[in-house]
Amino acid sequence: MRRADRLFRIVQLLRGGRLVTAHKLAEKLEVSDRTIYRDIADLIGSGVPIEGEAGVGYVMRAGYEMPPLMFTRDEAAALVAGARLLQAWGGTRMGAAAEEALIKIDAVLPPAARANARSSHIHANAVATMTPQARDLIDRIEAATESHRCLSLLYADAAGVLSTREVRPLGLWYWGQVWTVVAWCELRNDFRMFRLDRIRKMTLSAPFRPERGKDLAAFRTAMACRDAPSGPRDAPPDLDIHANSVPGSGSEA
Repeated sequence: MRRADRLFRIVQLLRGGRLVTAHKLAEKLEVSDRTIYRDIADLIGSGVPIEGEAGVGYVMRAGYEMPPLMFTRDEAAALVAGARLLQAWGGTRMGAAAEEALIKIDAVLPPAARANARSSHIHANAVATMTPQARDLIDRIEAATESHRCLSLLYADAAGVLSTREVRPLGLWYWGQVWTVVAWCELRNDFRMFRLDRIRKMTLSAPFRPERGKDLAAFRTAMACRDAPSGPRDAPPDLDIHANSVPGSGSEA
C-alpha cells in the first residue's frame, strides 16, 4: 500500500469520534505500531486535528471535512446500495473493501448528501447459503483471475455427474443468489460458465498467458452473437451461454 493511501485510510478510520489505538490501526493496515506513530505525527504536522497519545489511542476532533465529491443524491444512494450488496453477497475481500468504501463515501459527502445516503432504505441480507466457505471460494477465484492462474475443478453438472475441468478463469458473474465463473474450458476448447455452488473441489494450477480469442473480450463478443435475433452462421453450435437466462445445466456442459 502506498504511504499516501495509508495516510488517507488512517484519517477515515479516525473519523466520527472513534478512539482507536495505534496497535489497532497497525493491524488494520498491516504495518508496525512504529509506522503508525510516524504517520500520526506527520498527519498532525500537516494540520489534521488528531488528538491522543501512544498507549491510549487517537481520535479526530469533530468538524474536519475532506473536500466533497459532487455525487448527486441518486448516485450516492446507488453507491451505498452497491456496497451493501457486496457486503452481503460478495467474497470476504469484497465485503471488506465494500465496508471501507462506505466509510470513504460517508467521509467525503457534504452533510446533506451524507444524511441522505445514511437514510437509504436499500439493504441486503445474505441467506444461509452464503457460507464462509462460499465467500472464500469467491476470493480464491478472484485472485486466480487477477494473477492469470489456471484452476483445476471437480465439477458437478445439474444431474450431479462429476467431471474434472482445467479452466482459465476470466471473471466472476453474479446472477442473483448464483455466482458463476466465466472461463475458457480446456476440455471443451470453448467458453463456459461454472456455477460456484457446483464446484466440489478447486486447486490452483499452472499460470496462463492471456490469448486473443480466449479472453473476456472474445467471450463478450460470443455472448453478443448468441443474443442477436439471428446469430452468425459461424457461431459455435455448442456455445451454451446466454446472457438472458440464469445459468443452469446447459451453461457448463
